[in-house]
Amino acid sequence: MDAKLVNRFNHHDPDIGLHNAKSLAAQLQTSHPRAAASLREGLEEMFTVTRLGIDGRLAKTLTTSNPIESMISIARATNRHVTRWREGQMVLRWTAAGMLNAERSFRRIKGYKQMPQLVTALKRHANPSTERIGAAA
Repeated sequence: MDAKLVNRFNHHDPDIGLHNAKSLAAQLQTSHPRAAASLREGLEEMFTVTRLGIDGRLAKTLTTSNPIESMISIARATNRHVTRWREGQMVLRWTAAGMLNAERSFRRIKGYKQMPQLVTALKRHANPSTERIGAAA
């Protein structure tokens, strides 16, 4: 089952990958409804990196939740030292302190040399009409 899932998410064509992942969710619905529901959750967003044309090491970095989970874990460890929460602003300050604490363990993003490609893709995605105007000129 893991191999089927990986093949669907790693398809070079995001539309085909999305179709295949939905098909897998439909197959799972009868025997494993929770797994099917979990697979469907956020399914459209799972192919965003591919739609943007990002590949290689940067795509691998952007499609994993490990960095954010690590930051959240460190922020929680920082917050557990607080014994009495007073107001909402205090929660925000301690959460920010936890994130700054987590920053110390951040590493260089794998595929960081592709960041200009990502910035260009995001600009193109945010302003699709600009690309057409530039192509027409």
